[in-house]
Amino acid sequence: MKSLRSFLETIRFEHTLFALPFAYATLFLVAGGWPRAHDFFWITAAMVGARTVGMALNRIIDARIDARNPRTAGRAIPAGKLASSKAWVFTGIAAVLYASAVFQLNPVCRWLSPIPLAAMTLYPYAKRFTPFAHLFLGLVYVMIPAGIWLAVTGTLPLIAVVMGIGAGLWVAGFDMIYACQDVEVDRREKLHSIPADFGIARALSVSSAFHLGFIVSLLVVVQMIHGGRWFYGAICLSALAMVYEHRLVSPQDLSRVNAAFFTANGVVSVVLFVMIALDRVV
Repeated sequence: MKSLRSFLETIRFEHTLFALPFAYATLFLVAGGWPRAHDFFWITAAMVGARTVGMALNRIIDARIDARNPRTAGRAIPAGKLASSKAWVFTGIAAVLYASAVFQLNPVCRWLSPIPLAAMTLYPYAKRFTPFAHLFLGLVYVMIPAGIWLAVTGTLPLIAVVMGIGAGLWVAGFDMIYACQDVEVDRREKLHSIPADFGIARALSVSSAFHLGFIVSLLVVVQMIHGGRWFYGAICLSALAMVYEHRLVSPQDLSRVNAAFFTANGVVSVVLFVMIALDRVV
């Protein structure tokens, strides 16, 4: 149990909160109302499994780098609280959960299921050769609406692509903010990120542009589905949360990055789910 607890802590299991509400919002859009219990359950299982695999691989692959970073040296694997072998076991269990869930959904998902896992594996390696590693994480979220539409209907409409691009911009944007904390370490370790390669001020500007693109994508989606006041309300609140997030950080003051990263984005994900669901069922 101690090893499992350490594993869940190191992958920040509670931050599945970021991914699940966005997935649920998409599910309500696909269903045009209340989704089937079967789809809701197995998509939840697939999301939890995939997100766990992705975070665990990130921690395992980066363990040596994390050990040399004062901010991350206390994580379970570099601190010696969790053996890599046990982390691999838990990662394998999560992969089995993901695969099992995928096989309960539309058959096309079985053939496509390795793609998200490949993208999540590539993300921690990307920063070793490109400053645009943030886009690899964004790519994972681009796949969420597409994957859910395929899982439920076997089709991939334009709306899923637009919503996916928005999700990818949202995640890549806040990953840039988070990476601002590690600029000096990344430069010392010869790792790449937009903050490390181009400077914090430019990274925050790019992040702002990405988050503006996220809001624009939501405006396009609400027009495509002829959404109502709840959806427009979700967009307004998301925009306010994005403004708040970017007011919390500056090149001179990164002390509130965690508040920007966790609080603001947690609010966005929950608000989108609840209000888009209401838009579809009320």
